[in-house]
Amino acid sequence: MENKTSKYFKYAIGEIILVVIGILIALQINNWNDERKNRTYEKEILTLINENLKNDSINLSIELNKSKVSNQLTDRLLKQINSGIQSDSLNNWLGKIISFERFKSQSSAFEVLKSKGIDIISDTKLQLELISYYDQSVHDVYVAHKDVEESFKKVWEPIIQEEFLDFRWREYAIPNDAKALLEKPSIISFLRFYKENRSSGEPYSEIALEQISKIRKLSKKYIND
Repeated sequence: MENKTSKYFKYAIGEIILVVIGILIALQINNWNDERKNRTYEKEILTLINENLKNDSINLSIELNKSKVSNQLTDRLLKQINSGIQSDSLNNWLGKIISFERFKSQSSAFEVLKSKGIDIISDTKLQLELISYYDQSVHDVYVAHKDVEESFKKVWEPIIQEEFLDFRWREYAIPNDAKALLEKPSIISFLRFYKENRSSGEPYSEIALEQISKIRKLSKKYIND
């Protein structure tokens, strides 16, 4: 009886060990499958984010260039005003100066990632860069652009209605009397203020562009794997 009990006990222990091993193997396989699915999803979502960022980079660069060109034209116009010279291109210059920049980030892929959980991105540095870009840098660009837009609506719109014969967005602005308009101290002061306001917002676009470049470099190895 003792021998039989000992055999049954050993058999039971062996069965338990086999069951435990089987469970551990199943859990490991399940973990491998989950990890594989996560890495597949990571590649897919980063590919979409990369496309969004590519478009953001193009649009930001276009708007930043518009701002820089407008400020350069403002400097040229102010120099000509001081010299008493009026350029034949004045109407075109004013059309570009009397405007503001618009930018809308394409963040749909990042919003999907947030809903899934940003910790699915395996690179912590990449996580932080994504959060910094979408939650801070894009916000800063929006605020800078909004500030210029509000100045345009508050000051330029009334001036356009009172002082201009015709106005087409970013193409031309034809004053009733260009010489009289550009001799007004209030107009000269606002040209300077508007240029400074625009210039102060440009670094935010430059920072955002740098971040986009950094994120795309960090995500490249996960997209190409």
